[in-house]
Amino acid sequence: MNARMPHDAAAHDASTPVETDIAIIGTGFAGLGMAIRLRQAGFTDFIVAEKADSVGGTWRDNHYPGCACDVQSHVYSFSFAPNPRWTRMFARQPEIRAYLEECTRRFGVERHLRFGHELASAVYDDTRLRWQLSFANGQRWSARVLVSAMGGLSRASVPDIPGIGRFRGKAFHSQHWDHTYPLEGKRVAVIGTGASAIQFVPQIAPRVAHLDLFQRTPPWIMPKADRPVRPFEQWLFRHVPFTQKLLRSALYCMLESRALGFAVHPSLMKTAQKVAERHLRRQVRDPQLRATLTPNYTMGCKRILISNDYFPALSRANVSVTASAIEHIEEDAVITSDGVRHPADCLIFGTGFQVADPFPRGVVRGRGGVDIADTWRDGAHAYLGTTLPGYPNLFMIVGPNTGLGHNSMVFMIESQVEYILRALKTMRAERAEAIEVRPHVERAYNERIQQKLGRAIWSTGGCKSWYLDPKTGRNTTLWPGFAYKFRQATSTFSMDDYFAYAPASPTVSMHAVSSQSAHAHGNAAASASAEAI
Repeated sequence: MNARMPHDAAAHDASTPVETDIAIIGTGFAGLGMAIRLRQAGFTDFIVAEKADSVGGTWRDNHYPGCACDVQSHVYSFSFAPNPRWTRMFARQPEIRAYLEECTRRFGVERHLRFGHELASAVYDDTRLRWQLSFANGQRWSARVLVSAMGGLSRASVPDIPGIGRFRGKAFHSQHWDHTYPLEGKRVAVIGTGASAIQFVPQIAPRVAHLDLFQRTPPWIMPKADRPVRPFEQWLFRHVPFTQKLLRSALYCMLESRALGFAVHPSLMKTAQKVAERHLRRQVRDPQLRATLTPNYTMGCKRILISNDYFPALSRANVSVTASAIEHIEEDAVITSDGVRHPADCLIFGTGFQVADPFPRGVVRGRGGVDIADTWRDGAHAYLGTTLPGYPNLFMIVGPNTGLGHNSMVFMIESQVEYILRALKTMRAERAEAIEVRPHVERAYNERIQQKLGRAIWSTGGCKSWYLDPKTGRNTTLWPGFAYKFRQATSTFSMDDYFAYAPASPTVSMHAVSSQSAHAHGNAAASASAEAI
């Protein structure tokens, strides 16, 4: 299964598909983490497709001024690749990107990477039990296993505002920041107050002639406990690695405790909310501006942001905060519902990403040619956020309901990577060519997920957020509790949760000879997974 090396797709004739055992899409933390662990586990027949010309995922694509992580560096990194050279407690974008590039070289996955490969379509071949992949550059691959590591922060979301096409000035999303455009002396309209705007507004406010910030809903903002990592600390982490492991564990436990307020006892968020209110009072002296920046929902309902310089930036004389809705956009201005005309030379969208619809229609089609967009017409769902009925040998990393509002996503990514590894090893041991999660197992699991989410702050806090599917209102994004519970749920792989297919008989399960017995085993497995949550 894994004895041969993947073919060199760069020199391959596009008319003949490149044959590989495992295809990985994306080279962020998820794709690189999967590739590294595959190599460490002895799997060598795999290729990693990347649409860009370098690795990094969201940390390559997002490079706006002030871009940084809002989780401490020492936990926002691979457990198997600690970095003793972090320069700040909260690493900035260039440093995180450099870390991922270093991991690529250090663990020898460069030979598996294929740049300039943007996935156009992935279609499951029911007869051959393989995924047939087509890329925008004309290349085609055939893979037995497909791992989607594209992540949820890869497709920018730009609001459909009337008249937006008439604007004659410069306009771009924060993900596509144009560093060649001079902001000095310009009238800049920033639309959106999400995590990216919180970071870039303080960086550009001193440079522009005037900045209008259009705020639909104010976020709760906490102080950011950032500081440089001292040279002595870096020396200690390099020469006494155990000290960095201790710090990582302490930070993990501190972050993990926040799940108590998010998912267990939402009333606890009131204490944290007082800290945020005090932070706002201290940094914003103007009562009218402070009222505009005060949320009217319970803290935690939307993503909590951290910043020490956002409120001071909004208090500048050349910055205005507008809470009125945008009615339309003209050639050189933004018009709000109160009739005010806001002149603008440049529009910058800090409006986040299309998290609820990770796959555009036509990109992924499973058994029988069913589009995943139709499978998810009522909202995205998956078993352990990883596998989906009707899509054999498709594994998703950072899939539905694996997001976190309180801890490091790298912890969740590693949990899924290890689960996928266990699945691949089990398939090899039992000589299963393909596996597909049983529908009732996946359904029971997601019913339990939604029950727990219904009691969490994201559902009871009185707000709308990007966590919720806009079509159904269901939370299809977040994991409903402690991160260690997800690690427990993914710590074992059971073939009883899956159908297993042989090459010559794609409609007959290899593993479950008796469908009645298999159904009982599957129910038991689903219950066990649900209880682990």
